[in-house]
Amino acid sequence: MPRKTTEDRAREELEVGKRPSTAAGEFVKEEIEHIRRGKHGARSARQAIAIGLSKARRAGVPLPAPAKGQASPRTRRSAQRDLEVGQGRRAARAPSRRRSAAAQGALKREPRAAASHAALSRQARAAARRRRATAGAKTRTPLKARRRNPAR
Repeated sequence: MPRKTTEDRAREELEVGKRPSTAAGEFVKEEIEHIRRGKHGARSARQAIAIGLSKARRAGVPLPAPAKGQASPRTRRSAQRDLEVGQGRRAARAPSRRRSAAAQGALKREPRAAASHAALSRQARAAARRRRATAGAKTRTPLKARRRNPAR
Protein backbone atom coordinates (compact mmCIF):
# COMPACT_ATOMS: atom_id res chain seq x y z
CA MET A 1 0.00 0.00 0.00
CA PRO A 2 1.62 3.29 -1.06
CA ARG A 3 2.01 6.07 1.48
CA LYS A 4 -0.43 8.98 1.28
CA THR A 5 2.45 11.42 0.74
CA THR A 6 3.60 9.42 -2.30
CA GLU A 7 0.12 9.54 -3.82
CA ASP A 8 -0.10 13.29 -3.08
CA ARG A 9 3.27 14.01 -4.72
CA ALA A 10 2.27 11.99 -7.79
CA ARG A 11 -1.09 13.80 -7.99
CA GLU A 12 0.66 17.20 -7.74
CA GLU A 13 3.02 16.26 -10.58
CA LEU A 14 0.09 15.28 -12.79
CA GLU A 15 -1.78 18.49 -11.91
CA VAL A 16 1.15 20.69 -12.99
CA GLY A 17 1.21 18.86 -16.32
CA LYS A 18 4.06 16.41 -15.91
CA ARG A 19 4.00 13.07 -17.70
CA PRO A 20 2.49 9.98 -16.05
CA SER A 21 5.93 8.32 -16.10
CA THR A 22 7.26 11.16 -13.93
CA ALA A 23 4.42 10.72 -11.45
CA ALA A 24 4.99 6.95 -11.44
CA GLY A 25 8.61 7.65 -10.52
CA GLU A 26 7.42 8.64 -7.04
CA PHE A 27 6.08 5.12 -6.50
CA VAL A 28 9.28 3.56 -7.85
CA LYS A 29 11.29 5.76 -5.48
CA GLU A 30 9.16 4.59 -2.55
CA GLU A 31 9.68 0.95 -3.55
CA ILE A 32 13.47 1.43 -3.71
CA GLU A 33 13.27 2.99 -0.24
CA HIS A 34 11.35 -0.08 1.06
CA ILE A 35 14.09 -2.36 -0.19
CA ARG A 36 16.88 -0.20 1.21
CA ARG A 37 15.24 -0.06 4.64
CA GLY A 38 14.78 -3.84 4.65
CA LYS A 39 10.98 -4.06 4.41
CA HIS A 40 11.50 -6.61 1.63
CA GLY A 41 13.94 -7.40 -1.18
CA ALA A 42 13.80 -7.81 -4.95
CA ARG A 43 15.47 -10.13 -7.39
CA SER A 44 16.70 -7.22 -9.52
CA ALA A 45 16.41 -3.47 -9.94
CA ARG A 46 14.05 -4.20 -12.82
CA GLN A 47 11.69 -6.09 -10.48
CA ALA A 48 11.75 -3.22 -7.98
CA ILE A 49 10.84 -0.77 -10.76
CA ALA A 50 8.06 -3.08 -11.98
CA ILE A 51 6.53 -3.26 -8.49
CA GLY A 52 6.58 0.54 -8.25
CA LEU A 53 4.96 0.97 -11.68
CA SER A 54 2.25 -1.53 -10.78
CA LYS A 55 1.46 0.36 -7.56
CA ALA A 56 1.37 3.63 -9.52
CA ARG A 57 -1.14 2.24 -12.04
CA ARG A 58 -3.34 0.85 -9.25
CA ALA A 59 -3.21 4.21 -7.44
CA GLY A 60 -4.63 6.00 -10.49
CA VAL A 61 -1.58 7.22 -12.44
CA PRO A 62 -2.63 6.97 -16.13
CA LEU A 63 0.54 5.15 -17.17
CA PRO A 64 -0.25 2.97 -20.22
CA ALA A 65 0.67 -0.70 -20.37
CA PRO A 66 3.76 -1.53 -22.45
CA ALA A 67 3.19 -1.87 -26.20
CA LYS A 68 3.19 -5.22 -27.97
CA GLY A 69 6.73 -6.49 -28.31
CA GLN A 70 8.07 -4.40 -25.40
CA ALA A 71 7.09 -6.87 -22.69
CA SER A 72 5.74 -10.40 -22.35
CA PRO A 73 2.00 -10.91 -22.88
CA ARG A 74 1.64 -11.78 -19.19
CA THR A 75 3.28 -8.52 -18.10
CA ARG A 76 1.19 -6.51 -20.57
CA ARG A 77 -2.04 -8.13 -19.31
CA SER A 78 -1.08 -7.46 -15.70
CA ALA A 79 -0.24 -3.82 -16.44
CA GLN A 80 -3.53 -3.38 -18.34
CA ARG A 81 -5.46 -4.87 -15.41
CA ASP A 82 -3.67 -2.56 -12.93
CA LEU A 83 -4.44 0.44 -15.13
CA GLU A 84 -8.15 -0.47 -15.33
CA VAL A 85 -8.34 -0.84 -11.55
CA GLY A 86 -6.62 2.52 -11.03
CA GLN A 87 -8.87 4.29 -13.53
CA GLY A 88 -12.02 2.80 -11.99
CA ARG A 89 -12.95 0.75 -15.07
CA ARG A 90 -12.57 -2.53 -13.16
CA ALA A 91 -13.28 -3.41 -9.55
CA ALA A 92 -10.23 -4.49 -7.58
CA ARG A 93 -10.54 -8.07 -6.35
CA ALA A 94 -10.43 -8.64 -2.62
CA PRO A 95 -6.87 -9.68 -1.81
CA SER A 96 -6.33 -13.31 -0.89
CA ARG A 97 -4.60 -13.39 2.51
CA ARG A 98 -2.65 -16.56 1.73
CA ARG A 99 -1.47 -15.28 -1.63
CA SER A 100 -0.49 -11.88 -0.19
CA ALA A 101 1.43 -13.56 2.63
CA ALA A 102 3.18 -15.88 0.18
CA ALA A 103 4.17 -12.97 -2.09
CA GLN A 104 5.45 -10.95 0.88
CA GLY A 105 7.39 -13.96 2.17
CA ALA A 106 8.96 -14.52 -1.23
CA LEU A 107 10.01 -10.85 -1.48
CA LYS A 108 11.44 -10.94 2.04
CA ARG A 109 13.74 -13.79 0.99
CA GLU A 110 15.07 -11.82 -1.99
CA PRO A 111 18.34 -9.89 -1.71
CA ARG A 112 18.48 -6.18 -0.85
CA ALA A 113 21.24 -5.47 -3.38
CA ALA A 114 18.64 -4.74 -6.08
CA ALA A 115 18.26 -1.21 -4.67
CA SER A 116 21.98 -0.46 -4.48
CA HIS A 117 23.39 2.48 -6.43
CA ALA A 118 25.40 0.09 -8.59
CA ALA A 119 22.36 -2.07 -9.45
CA LEU A 120 20.19 0.94 -10.30
CA SER A 121 23.00 2.43 -12.38
CA ARG A 122 23.41 -0.85 -14.29
CA GLN A 123 19.65 -0.96 -14.94
CA ALA A 124 19.54 2.68 -16.13
CA ARG A 125 22.51 2.19 -18.46
CA ALA A 126 21.06 -1.01 -19.93
CA ALA A 127 17.67 0.69 -20.48
CA ALA A 128 19.36 3.64 -22.19
CA ARG A 129 21.32 1.25 -24.39
CA ARG A 130 18.08 -0.48 -25.42
CA ARG A 131 16.46 2.87 -26.18
CA ARG A 132 19.41 3.93 -28.34
CA ALA A 133 19.29 0.63 -30.22
CA THR A 134 15.60 1.02 -31.09
CA ALA A 135 15.95 4.73 -31.87
CA GLY A 136 18.60 3.88 -34.47
CA ALA A 137 16.28 1.35 -36.07
CA LYS A 138 13.45 3.89 -36.20
CA THR A 139 15.48 6.56 -37.98
CA ARG A 140 16.85 4.07 -40.50
CA THR A 141 20.14 5.97 -40.53
CA PRO A 142 22.98 3.50 -41.11
CA LEU A 143 25.23 3.03 -38.08
CA LYS A 144 28.37 4.10 -39.97
CA ALA A 145 26.72 7.38 -40.98
CA ARG A 146 25.70 8.04 -37.38
CA ARG A 147 29.25 7.43 -36.21
CA ARG A 148 30.67 9.83 -38.77
CA ASN A 149 28.08 12.52 -38.16
CA PRO A 150 26.72 12.25 -34.60
CA ALA A 151 24.54 15.36 -34.99
CA ARG A 152 22.25 13.45 -37.36
